[in-house]
Amino acid sequence: MPLRQPEVPRHHAGAEEEVSTGGLPAVEVARVAETGSTNADLLAWARSAPAGVALVPRALVAERQTAGRGRLGRTWAATPGASLTFSLAWPLAAGIDLSGLSLAVGVALAGTLDPKPAEALRIGLKWPNDLWLVGTGEPGRKLGGVLIETVPRGIGRVAVIGIGLNLLEQRVAGASSGVAWLAEIDAAAAASAATLPDRLLSDLAVALHRFEREGFPAFAAAFAERDLLRGRTVRSAAGNGPGPGPGHEGIAAGVSASGELLLRTPTGLERIGSGEVSMRIAGGASTALDPQPAARTSW
Repeated sequence: MPLRQPEVPRHHAGAEEEVSTGGLPAVEVARVAETGSTNADLLAWARSAPAGVALVPRALVAERQTAGRGRLGRTWAATPGASLTFSLAWPLAAGIDLSGLSLAVGVALAGTLDPKPAEALRIGLKWPNDLWLVGTGEPGRKLGGVLIETVPRGIGRVAVIGIGLNLLEQRVAGASSGVAWLAEIDAAAAASAATLPDRLLSDLAVALHRFEREGFPAFAAAFAERDLLRGRTVRSAAGNGPGPGPGHEGIAAGVSASGELLLRTPTGLERIGSGEVSMRIAGGASTALDPQPAARTSW
């Protein structure tokens, strides 16, 4: 029985294809001009697929999203033609530990976009789900983000991984964290919006197969090489408020084997598993790393 396709307006639907993953099962890809949210579409697809039918990895790439979502219930918007937004639905067997999955996804994306980081300008990873462009003398600007949602299916579940990247220059009023775009370090990749998703999906599929076998520890060293927070004074804040608010403050000391942020405080080493993080830079000022939708990515 054929599986139900993501629910998008018929006149926006595009042709389907497959992306090779180097000998591993291919990823089915659908492309649309416009939809509400690629994550929401794939979550609906996973929920409505007939019981007993084995799902295969499926991606949805959209030129424009009208109801893109970010972390903690935020609304995100992407600029058509200057942003890349897509989601990947990945079926998981029962018992797979998803701890650190967003960090592993970040490692895979950064490795594709910036395989040999330059000394002065490179892609760093901000726990738990952001890609930042960092350079000498600046704390960095947000390049993209990851949103992961799951839905149960049988005894397993499906992880839907939403990805938003800024490709070309975008000016966003009031962007507290600053905005970066891929064209700053790779103009050719930024101009190839039609083919870039295939590259990212192929490498991401390989990484996800490895994550299923080995978990986050297989990605810990690579994450440490790009860890934007390590050694910096950060403030964690739980809740859904727009700013850092009250929380724990300390020196970021990397992440645990399960992907938790490690924070050195006067009372000892604390593990932060959720919430928001702000980074204090030189001079005592504080630059919020995830308080508002600054980079205007969506999924």
